[in-house]
Amino acid sequence: MRNYFFHIILSFTFISSAYAHELSGTVTADDGRPIDGVGVYNKTTGGYTYTNVSGYFELDDISIGDLIFFYSLGYKTHELTIKESLLDGNLDIVLEEAAVSLDQVVLVSKVNAMSNFVNVDVKANPVKSSQEILRKIPGLIIGQHAGGGKAEQIFLRGFDIDHGTDIAIDVDGLPVNMVSHAHGQGYADMHFIIPETIDNIDFGKGAYYADKGNFNTAGYVGLKTKKSINDNLLSVEAGMFNTLRTVGMLKLTESEFSNAYVASEMVLTDGAFDSPQNFNRLNIMGRYNYNNRENQDLSLTLSHFQSKWDASGQVPQRAIDQGLIGRFGAIDDTEGGNTSRSNFLINHTRQLNEHSKVKSKAYISKYDFELFSNFTFFLEDPVNADQIRQKEDRTIIGAETAYEHSIHVGDHDSQLKYEAGIGFRYDDVNDVQLSRTKNRKELLERLAYGNVDETNSYSFINLTYKKNKWTINPGLRLDYFKFDYENLLTETYDSKSQDKLFLGPKLNVLFAASPAVQIFGKTGVGFHSNDTRVVIANDADEILPAAYSFDVGGLFKPTNKIVINAALWNLFLEQEFVYVGDAGIVEPSGKTRRYGVDFGVRYQLTDWLYANGDVNYTYARSTEEPAGADYIPLAPDLTSSGGLSFRDIGNLSGGVNYRYIKNRPANEDNSIVAEGYFVTDMNLNYAWNNWTFGVIVENLFDTKWNETQFATESRLFNEAIPVEEIHFTPGTPFYLRGKVSVRF
Repeated sequence: MRNYFFHIILSFTFISSAYAHELSGTVTADDGRPIDGVGVYNKTTGGYTYTNVSGYFELDDISIGDLIFFYSLGYKTHELTIKESLLDGNLDIVLEEAAVSLDQVVLVSKVNAMSNFVNVDVKANPVKSSQEILRKIPGLIIGQHAGGGKAEQIFLRGFDIDHGTDIAIDVDGLPVNMVSHAHGQGYADMHFIIPETIDNIDFGKGAYYADKGNFNTAGYVGLKTKKSINDNLLSVEAGMFNTLRTVGMLKLTESEFSNAYVASEMVLTDGAFDSPQNFNRLNIMGRYNYNNRENQDLSLTLSHFQSKWDASGQVPQRAIDQGLIGRFGAIDDTEGGNTSRSNFLINHTRQLNEHSKVKSKAYISKYDFELFSNFTFFLEDPVNADQIRQKEDRTIIGAETAYEHSIHVGDHDSQLKYEAGIGFRYDDVNDVQLSRTKNRKELLERLAYGNVDETNSYSFINLTYKKNKWTINPGLRLDYFKFDYENLLTETYDSKSQDKLFLGPKLNVLFAASPAVQIFGKTGVGFHSNDTRVVIANDADEILPAAYSFDVGGLFKPTNKIVINAALWNLFLEQEFVYVGDAGIVEPSGKTRRYGVDFGVRYQLTDWLYANGDVNYTYARSTEEPAGADYIPLAPDLTSSGGLSFRDIGNLSGGVNYRYIKNRPANEDNSIVAEGYFVTDMNLNYAWNNWTFGVIVENLFDTKWNETQFATESRLFNEAIPVEEIHFTPGTPFYLRGKVSVRF
């Protein structure tokens, strides 16, 4: 495989071409601060590069008459026509700040270029909660079903991802997914993120990225938070269901080369349920950033999150039909839980020279989790009921270093860049348990109880070769896993271990047909790891089931105001995970295949009006079951989301957003159906000097909808035999909140 990639690169290297020049320089803001990550794009040839930590750039294949764009969200695009006096010279470019607009994003031959355009969505209509950031990803749907404290259920590309099994999520390089988690493999709780600190979002669908490892099957999400803040912020939000939210962001220090700020968030709410949720969450985050404006950038981040809540759980439709409870009632309102996470993260970039840099990160997290649930009511225990307790205490330690180097090829008419990295992650998980309990206090029986030690060491290499209109990006990733489990239920010492290697090749090919058209083909092999307890119990069978995927599609930007994306894709998964209602966990199932279509449009109608919309279709089936019994439970086949946002209409700004999911099968033969929904949210803000007054409305039209749904067999206290049907968490009704904030 590696020889094949080498011959491809070598053949392009020796293609003859006319002599070309190099353009270099520095990009700064109007206050003299260098800007990292500014795009420098040659519209004539399609070549592009980005500024480094000192604002420095080098762009190859430059000729007289070429049109060069310097662009970054939040800055007015700077255009430059190359004259003879500029060739092989050093430029000083100053970018002027401007309101975010679609014309500030240039279509370049980047593997995940769609992220750049979706960030316009993020900036145009900022999120109001940490989990809402996921809804910005085209085709991704989320749902909450445990009092607001548990991680959201995620749907993407025909996957019921549960809480993160098939999507890799990180924040500033800190992994969010939890391996071998008490509640489910890949559990990804994002509630430790304060939404006002989010700067941008990076995402990619499919398994095409060598620097992304475990859980990168349906895709990945990388959130970036702000290195600094322009103003101090105090905000208070209050509304229906006894809701109160406060946010504070304050500068601690600010100098020429460094800055620091602290951000905090508190959320209190009872929710719309008959039994109050008594939900409370506290977040605090501190960030220090140092940039010497030459060759170093250092960020230190310290954060803590804790949350506690009660929940009404999923309710059976028959209980409502019989009048036993109302739609927002509960069969067992003793559900709920508590969780906390503390993180320390170091990110460092060292620019070795104009063509080389080293990026490093290291992190440590302390995490605990306790959840009480009752999915089946009185099915297993008619006397004490079926409450279960899932609990763990975890420490995560990890680090990664990657070296990047760019090489001029030929007479500066093409470029080869490679990135090589190594890293590790170690999870020490103690007292992982699944127990039967009564009223949260009385322990009835331990079903599983033990300690998990899981180590993942990895290395990867990415090559990117750009020649004329072509970009070729092969990659390779090697992962090693060591699984250890100590069973604490046995009277004698019982500790077992397994290990496994996984090799994942990737290949992305992009063709810039014109400055307005990019066509791509992507293929790669990814994986999700199995829970350590599953690995040990199955004697290492299917430790790291693979996902084989490919995409073909394009991005089209016919004008500066419109961008269209479309893709056809296919994914084969060696092992599916399915929900098990009586245990409240997911278990390995068989092989599955999915294929589908993604389509989206973003349109800057005017300087003050922006629209976006996405439609995603998927056909998902098990390959090991007969026709008619091969449906994948809860896998959505049609989803859509979009919105309309405006700004600077006098002092007004705001937006309207919708999300839609079609009816979908809730079990393997589609005899039980999970109902779809169409929900609309709205926000409106009025700015006066440095004050902002706003309203936020969730479910504007008070739609009756089910947020999460499962086909579960359960028995009520008055039933002689169990019944299998839809159990659901009702979606939030009309929900109004007011907001006041001040910047200073």
